[in-house]
Amino acid sequence: MSDWPVLDPVRDHETLSILHLAAQMLGKIRVAHAPWTNHGWHVALQPNARGLSTLPTASGDGRTFTLTLDLCRHAIVLWASDESREELPLNAGSIAALHRRLVAMLDLHGLPSSFDGRPNEIPEAIPFAEDTAPRDYDRDSASRFREALAAVMPAFQHFRAGFEGKASPVHFWWGSFDLASSVFSGRKAPEHPGGVPGLPDRITREAYSREVASAGFWAGGVTQADPFFYSYIYPEPPGYREARVAHGTYDTTFGEFVLPYSKVRAAPDPDRMLGEFLQSAYEAAANLAAWNRPMLEREPVAP
Repeated sequence: MSDWPVLDPVRDHETLSILHLAAQMLGKIRVAHAPWTNHGWHVALQPNARGLSTLPTASGDGRTFTLTLDLCRHAIVLWASDESREELPLNAGSIAALHRRLVAMLDLHGLPSSFDGRPNEIPEAIPFAEDTAPRDYDRDSASRFREALAAVMPAFQHFRAGFEGKASPVHFWWGSFDLASSVFSGRKAPEHPGGVPGLPDRITREAYSREVASAGFWAGGVTQADPFFYSYIYPEPPGYREARVAHGTYDTTFGEFVLPYSKVRAAPDPDRMLGEFLQSAYEAAANLAAWNRPMLEREPVAP
C-alpha cells in the first residue's frame, strides 16, 4: 500500500464542503478585482506546500495582497505587500459567518472586499451570506486532502512538462473544486453549448473556445462522492468513448475517462499508474482529433 492518504467521502464531506465554498470566495475576489485573462486562468487557485493560494491582487492604492486557504494553519491567511498579515480560522461555525468575517478582515486592512455572493457551478446554490447551517470543520480531513494534492501533483507536473504547445499551469479550479491542467491543439473549437449550473455561458464558451484536452483530480467538495482522476477532450472526436485508456473507463454521466483515487492509492506504484492514465488518455484524444503531436510535444526535461 502506498503512503497516499485515505480520502473518505462520508467522513470528509462536511469539511470538503467548507473548503469548496471558502475557495469560491477567494476566487471570486480575483474575478471582481483582477483583469480577465484568457480561459480564466488568473482566477484559479495555485497549489503550494500549505494549501491553495490566489495570485497577487492589486488593491488600488499601490499594495498587492494574496489570500491562502492554509490547510496547515486551517485558516484563510491574508498577506499584503505592506507586511501586514492576518488569519481567519476556517472553523467559523457556518459559511455565512466565514463570509462575514472574510469581508470584515479585508475591510479592516482597506483591501477590496466586494465580490459576487452566490456560489458558482453548484445547483440551487445558497448565497454565502444566507448559508447559516451549522458546519463542523475537521482538521484531519483537511490535512489528508492537502496531502492528497501533494501526492498527485508530481504526476500532473510530469504530464504537463511533456507539452510545449499552449498549456495551462497545474492549477486548482474553485468552481468545480478540482486540480487540473489543460493542453491545446491551437485550433478554434465549435461554440460550447454552455448550461453549466451557476456559470454564465459566456465564461464557459470563452474557456472552451479552442480545442482542449484536460485532465484533473476531483475530490468531491459540496458533492459527496468518491474522489477520482479524469481526462476529457473538447470537442469530443468520433470513437473517443471506445478508445483504450490505461487503467481508465469512460463515464457517460461526466463525459470523460475516469480512474478512482482509491484504485491508484492501492497500486504498488501510484505515480506510475496515474502517469500512464494521463498520458494514455491524452494520446487517445490527440490521435482521434488529429492534433499535430510532433509540433506540440517534447520529452519532459529532468529536474
